[in-house]
Amino acid sequence: MKKLYEKNDLQFAVLWIVLYCVVSIPIRGSLGDESPVMTAALALIAAGLFAFVKKFHLEEKYGLVKWHGSAGNYLFFIPMLILMTGNLWGGIKLSYEGMAQVFAVISMLLVGFIEEMIFRGLLFRSLLNRDSVPVAVSITAVTFGIGHIVNLLAGQGNMETVIQVFFAVAWGYLFTFVFYKSGSLWVCIIVHGMVDVFSKFAALNNHLEKIYVVSTIIISILYCVYLSRKPSALKPEAVEK
Repeated sequence: MKKLYEKNDLQFAVLWIVLYCVVSIPIRGSLGDESPVMTAALALIAAGLFAFVKKFHLEEKYGLVKWHGSAGNYLFFIPMLILMTGNLWGGIKLSYEGMAQVFAVISMLLVGFIEEMIFRGLLFRSLLNRDSVPVAVSITAVTFGIGHIVNLLAGQGNMETVIQVFFAVAWGYLFTFVFYKSGSLWVCIIVHGMVDVFSKFAALNNHLEKIYVVSTIIISILYCVYLSRKPSALKPEAVEK
């Protein structure tokens, strides 16, 4: 795996994305997020990613470090923290009972870590070395959003999936901009994980769900415009291929 990474880090990123989808989608479709099998599979993927980064001392490159500059430069990440609670705007209701809810919560936290590492970490960093910043940001965000179409294979409804794609694209831009400007993935990992966790405590409310999606798109645009004026912590590297 190290040889593939050194030869072509973009292919390496795509490999991890494919691995994640191939492993998680069938389990989610047949057993659900609340399954201990799902939790175990995600834990193995997360452990593999973390071990790779630690072994080859890539924490700085892939954002497993504190953010650069003061938190005030990023408005203390308040726009993200507000949107993070959106799944709870319609009320609170457990999606499962007993240990099933616990496994679902752990799985969602792991999903936050994995998806940020493979999309914002591996994919974005490899694209940043090859393309302009706007192109790298857009490909990362749109790929992340469109990637949610695969939830159809796990039994999710068509309209629910379409809404989720737009929602994920907005978050994709937001997370990518925050990583690009701050140099740290930790805020993105935590917020992403909690958005997914809160989805397992959300009471169904179609009206507020639409408000949440629209709010996410609008706030993401405004926050990205604000961040675009801030200095960037990440710089393209020379690609030695």
